[in-house]
Amino acid sequence: MYAATVTRTDGPAALEVVETPAPVPSAGEVLIDVKAAGVNFPDLLLTKNMYQYKPELPFVLGGELAGVVVEAPSGSGFSPGDRVAASSTTGAFAERVAVPAQAVFPLPDTVDFAAGACLPMNYLTMTFALLKRGQLTDGETVLVQGAAGGIGTATIQLATAMGARVISVVSTEDKARFVKSVGSTEVVLADGFKDAVKELTDGRGVDMVVDPVGGDRFTDSLRCLAPLGRLLVLGFTAGDIPTVKVNRLLLNNIDVRGVAWGAYAMSEAGTLRREWDTLLPYLESGAVNPPIAATYPLARAGEAVAQLENRTVQGKVVVDPTAR
Repeated sequence: MYAATVTRTDGPAALEVVETPAPVPSAGEVLIDVKAAGVNFPDLLLTKNMYQYKPELPFVLGGELAGVVVEAPSGSGFSPGDRVAASSTTGAFAERVAVPAQAVFPLPDTVDFAAGACLPMNYLTMTFALLKRGQLTDGETVLVQGAAGGIGTATIQLATAMGARVISVVSTEDKARFVKSVGSTEVVLADGFKDAVKELTDGRGVDMVVDPVGGDRFTDSLRCLAPLGRLLVLGFTAGDIPTVKVNRLLLNNIDVRGVAWGAYAMSEAGTLRREWDTLLPYLESGAVNPPIAATYPLARAGEAVAQLENRTVQGKVVVDPTAR
């Protein structure tokens, strides 16, 4: 089979598509024919040796996918021919992958493979973030930083389906039009967003900020919170890790909460599947439909990953191992 392989950590341009033996599933693993794989920010970091998880070289890139089961262990609940999505950490940018059964999920017939490949990382992260870490309730207002990216669009769709008013922060008018099309209630530009948010909320502020960006927006995000508001930290795509002056938390009874879905998901057996079951009703209702910016064949997987480098992607990028 062919697979997009990291042989040296010189960035996405160094990704090599090579012929390699197909994986042989270990006990408890499901073997899947990959029909589509989602591209995520950790993939970019892995090509540069900048991610906290550092697999030994060489390794096949890609952490989420959708496809068809080839083999499955007894008792897993899966059979050959089943349509599935899966979370794999690495290995998804290939024609086949073996994944632990606990990280494989039934994919509804109404969800195509490209959309299914965009679900395990961003959408499971955001059900966990919004409900468990953020304790979002119907009628609250959510401010989304980096709203045009994968985490941002997942937040817009899920928070809206949960009954929230969503205000998106974007850097350009083009992105503003895009996030409105995804379902954002209102949109503000990053330049001066704090004052714009205060005006939209009649000075009260928002109940929650979802922040995968970090950097110099962080302090103004805190200032946007209403009393008892929560800021969810999901990452630092801006590059800089901000610090918190804790007196700001004290003055307005606000919280900063970390969201580390990957660590939580591995904390006990069954966590991944329970979160997928939380997501399923939103899939089946049509409330969740990941917007796909571009699809690349496996031979151009390096280009696909590089699209995340300049933070201009609107929605998700997908790698299709079946395309030639």
